Amino acid sequence: MKKFFLFIFLAVAITGYAQNNTHYRIVKKIHVPGNSFWDYLNIDSHGNLYVSHGEMVQVVNAKSGEVIATMKGLDGVHGITLAPKLNKGFISSGRDSVVAVFDLKTFKILRKVKVTGANPDCIVYDPFSNRVFAFDGHSDCVTVIDANTEKVVKTIPLMGNPEFAVTNDSGRIYVNIENKSMISCIDTKTLEVLKTWSIAPGEEPSGLAADFTNNKLFSVCRNKIMVVFDIKKEKVVATLPTGGHTDGAGFDPVLKRAYSSNGEGTLTVVQENGDSFKVLEQVPTEAGARTNIVDPKTHHIYLPTAQFYPLQKGERWPKQKPGTFVILDVAP
Repeated sequence: MKKFFLFIFLAVAITGYAQNNTHYRIVKKIHVPGNSFWDYLNIDSHGNLYVSHGEMVQVVNAKSGEVIATMKGLDGVHGITLAPKLNKGFISSGRDSVVAVFDLKTFKILRKVKVTGANPDCIVYDPFSNRVFAFDGHSDCVTVIDANTEKVVKTIPLMGNPEFAVTNDSGRIYVNIENKSMISCIDTKTLEVLKTWSIAPGEEPSGLAADFTNNKLFSVCRNKIMVVFDIKKEKVVATLPTGGHTDGAGFDPVLKRAYSSNGEGTLTVVQENGDSFKVLEQVPTEAGARTNIVDPKTHHIYLPTAQFYPLQKGERWPKQKPGTFVILDVAP
């Protein structure tokens, strides 16, 4: 996903987005120790959040707010993907270019697998092929790992810089190509790129979510739009306005709603109704809350963020205020 330091923008003031009749709101703030930057997060069927946090992954019970485990010894964590039937999880650790394998019961890191590219970012477990796909952001490729043997089986070249990806669990993975404003489709059995489509007018797509029941992809873009791409028609069928500095996307399969988490401090909620789409609201969150995960059971959306000091002269990135890292719990 966007580099950790993307939220230099999180000092942007939030104005003009609050609504009098907001349906979604922040219902809780889960305070989590640590002062590192963050990226993706994930959630399991027990309601445990897997939170990327710089040099570690913290497992947080979403209901109680308790940190139940911490996996350390990593460097620049981006994403976490889960393979419950194998009792394994996989972590992309960007700066040391490894995928860490961990036990889902003990939360112990079992081993580290060196990827064939550099800076593994998004990571996806595909149950159809029983393989893990680590998207190497600095190498325009995908490292494919056998989830059983934990061995690298292939490197798939891409047309550009990969960002977020989703699997349909039936042999296809779709991935945003950020610097080309495209989406590529990968066959998870043959390990080949089948097709690549333009998603113009979307620019620099980052987060990607999907409604595979209706063959729709929701790609959030740097130019403040969410692009809806129809997989069967192979074309963009809608664009909707989002907030600025967007990075993450989510989808609730029950409510049929897509979400764009915007680093400026808003959450865009889009309602799907057949082949029509509309923005329900722009929900105020907090500056820096740029990634998200949706719990399909509770319909809550979780967004990590923190507070930062104003950028000082000579500084490239703002300094994080100690003890301010939180997970925002947003609910309808």
